[in-house]
Amino acid sequence: MAESKLKSIPDFVSLDELVEFFDTHDLGEYWEQMPEAHFEVDIKKRRHLFALDEELADKLTEIALSRQVPSVVLINSWLREKVLGNYPDIQ
Repeated sequence: MAESKLKSIPDFVSLDELVEFFDTHDLGEYWEQMPEAHFEVDIKKRRHLFALDEELADKLTEIALSRQVPSVVLINSWLREKVLGNYPDIQ
């Protein structure tokens, strides 16, 4: 049975070097050497799903593609304009 040798993580001068290294190396071989990370996550945005008629969804997708923006960006922009234009007191 072959003995597994612990590979040492090289020192990196930049974040780009680190990313390039792990793009070509298995992180699992270095897992034990990785420092434990502690951080808090504060999620403030929520997503809401709404059903659209298929024909309308297709048209929105077509318009978004022609403007080279994601459909969700186009839809949010148009809804924001409509809501704020008609209901300026609602934020």
